[in-house]
Amino acid sequence: MLHESIFPHTFLQILEYKSQNVSTADVFFPSSSFFFPSSDLLPAMDGDTKTMTFLQEVVDILLAYIVESFDRETKVIDFHYPNELLQMNNWELQDEPATLDDILISCRATLKYAIKTAHPRYFNQLSTGLDMVGLAADWLTSTANTNMFTYEVAPVFVLLEYVSLKKMREIIGWPDGRGDGIFSPGGAISNMYAMLLARFKMFPEVKEKGMSSVPRLVAFTSEHSHFSIKKGAAALGIGTESVICIKADESGKMIPADLERRILEAKQKGFVPFFVSATAGTTVYGAFDPLIAISDICKKYNIWMHVDGAWGGSLLMSRRHRWKLDGVERANSVTWNPHKMMSVPLQCSALLVREEGLMQNCNQMHACYLFQQDKHYDLSYDTGDKALQCGRHVDIFKLWLMWRAKGTIGFEAQIDKCLELSEYLYNKIKDREGYEMVFDGKVFHVAPFTSARMMEYGTTMVSYQPQGDKVNFFRMVISNPAATFQDIDFLIEEIERLGQDL
Repeated sequence: MLHESIFPHTFLQILEYKSQNVSTADVFFPSSSFFFPSSDLLPAMDGDTKTMTFLQEVVDILLAYIVESFDRETKVIDFHYPNELLQMNNWELQDEPATLDDILISCRATLKYAIKTAHPRYFNQLSTGLDMVGLAADWLTSTANTNMFTYEVAPVFVLLEYVSLKKMREIIGWPDGRGDGIFSPGGAISNMYAMLLARFKMFPEVKEKGMSSVPRLVAFTSEHSHFSIKKGAAALGIGTESVICIKADESGKMIPADLERRILEAKQKGFVPFFVSATAGTTVYGAFDPLIAISDICKKYNIWMHVDGAWGGSLLMSRRHRWKLDGVERANSVTWNPHKMMSVPLQCSALLVREEGLMQNCNQMHACYLFQQDKHYDLSYDTGDKALQCGRHVDIFKLWLMWRAKGTIGFEAQIDKCLELSEYLYNKIKDREGYEMVFDGKVFHVAPFTSARMMEYGTTMVSYQPQGDKVNFFRMVISNPAATFQDIDFLIEEIERLGQDL
């Protein structure tokens, strides 16, 4: 067992150093010496005491960092240029083992220079905040250290993935939560899965015979969509030139009339339209494509409709805001990243598919050394053969445990708060001197030089970028549950302070 004194010991030291205005990331806890190698830890003979002591020290470091991350008096980032960090730290890999004391020093240094993404004034893209239950789940997941490919090696996690995906499909609006799905290494991979399934659905022979067996395929997506759509086309051998970008209106929404026009043009050229990716929450503007109109077009021309809801899919949890995804239930597949607006620790991305069994038929390879057909349990719970990966990380437990802790209503309140803060920011700056709206929405214009100063001062972080013919502007992301109205006020004032001489 861990010593009972660990938590009071840790927090008393944190409070002592905070009262002295000393960064807890710099604190060395001198209670033990660790001048021995990791080979003395478990599974070494009599390694249990040393293991417990070492891990307690690591927990002390982590708890100190967590508390500091939520302290508004601390920096979001202790910024150094790459060459400076390399010179300040000896990170070269050596032939001889380091002592565990050196290992602990490396742990402290890593966190000292890490970005505090849990900080209430971190507004950079796109995964922000730190949920304590999600963190605990991540620790448990790493401790269990298993693989998601079969029920026999991950029985609980496989079942939790099953019930969670079913619940997410119910929220999308598919009857009784029927369908399929999988957790993948991120939204880009989820989107590629969707494109892979769409191609297989239309031309199943491509699995064995390759692209030479099918006509020229074309996909369609908004000009404001995520780059992963083109990346997926490149990886699948479809080619980036076969991804046709559809015009968006001034607010960043795909124009359905242009989609239909480009589909007809492609068909006249002898191409085969097979995939339309609509976006629920575009990368820059946060726009939601008109899903009902797009689904009507997809149905008319028998084209797979995918909804990339990596960013905005979480609005389905909110009764107040889910209308932005009206029509999502008509999609063939949906990408949804709980590690974004729901603040589940990275990584946690789901692909939801309306047709049950399609993923298995598309991806299975019948590896007899993993997916034996004479096992003594229901083989449908061996999910590995429907994935592109063999080894697959356990991503589900973080989401499942947070959902248990918050309930659906807790996630709803968290998401509603994020949009309330967004509205507050918009109202604060829309008529404020020195700001120019990129469009009549929730984005504003600043110079990238201000963003660089933010990083150097370490007081807050916001990304920036151009879009089309628009000059550089802040890309404001509000998904951190710790952020408040006061943090939005601070951000505006900090932008003005750092940019006053530009």
